[in-house]
Amino acid sequence: MKVAELLDRRRKFWQELEYLCDSMQAGGRKRLGAAGLTRFATLYRAACADLALADAYQLPPSTVQYLHRLVGRAHNQLYRTRVFDFAAWGRTLMVEVPQRVFNDRCVQLMFVLFYGVFLLSAFLAYRKDLWPTYAEDVLSAEMITGMEEMHTASTSGGSNPFGTSAYIWHNTSIGLKCFVSGLLVIPGLFITMFNAATLGAVFGYMARPDVEQTKTFYEFVTAHGPFELTAIVLSAGAGLRLGVSWMSTKGLGRLASLQKTGRETLPVMGSAIIMFALAAITEA
Repeated sequence: MKVAELLDRRRKFWQELEYLCDSMQAGGRKRLGAAGLTRFATLYRAACADLALADAYQLPPSTVQYLHRLVGRAHNQLYRTRVFDFAAWGRTLMVEVPQRVFNDRCVQLMFVLFYGVFLLSAFLAYRKDLWPTYAEDVLSAEMITGMEEMHTASTSGGSNPFGTSAYIWHNTSIGLKCFVSGLLVIPGLFITMFNAATLGAVFGYMARPDVEQTKTFYEFVTAHGPFELTAIVLSAGAGLRLGVSWMSTKGLGRLASLQKTGRETLPVMGSAIIMFALAAITEA
């Protein structure tokens, strides 16, 4: 049997070792128990041997790099200390999370879907000649009147702690809805498109030349808008990834696949919550 075929057959053991690494990272060694630690050590030694074979026979660089990361991660989990590793957390936040965001197909899909609907909705709300009642159909006349009244006065002034709390709750609840509904995939897509259409209609309507509050509105949303919109996309993408994981398990059981993907998406969702909080503080 060729070495490449042998290593390809051992891929399921690499996935098992990766799952055990996730378990140890989340709950420590006690979570695995004696039998789990024995299995972890066996898989770790086997992965080291697989890495040596992959290096010796010059297999594809992607396979070699994957095994290097897996062996290094398993080594760190097996011999790690209990001291808080600031460098590891910094590496996770500044390197791993951005890579996961930019390379995640679900996040990419939600980015295209959200901003596609957002821009189309904004365009239709702005161009009254194409669909005269579009903004009223999407937002309702009462909501439009409320927006105009809210932005009639200047937004500058002192901070309002109650307003800040309300905005934080409102904004993070949008992200949580997109995230949780993503478990069922279709509802997640619908809720994301609904929020994109609503926000797009708001931006488009308030940009009309005949709206007196245009300048005040855009001064108000420019600072916090990028945080909020990006957080919605991240939340929706993380939720969709979690929803896909129980349908495409990649050889794991459904529960194990959900647990593994859940741990992978938590940093992304955490980044979204931080962005929502920053947007809400700025907005309030």
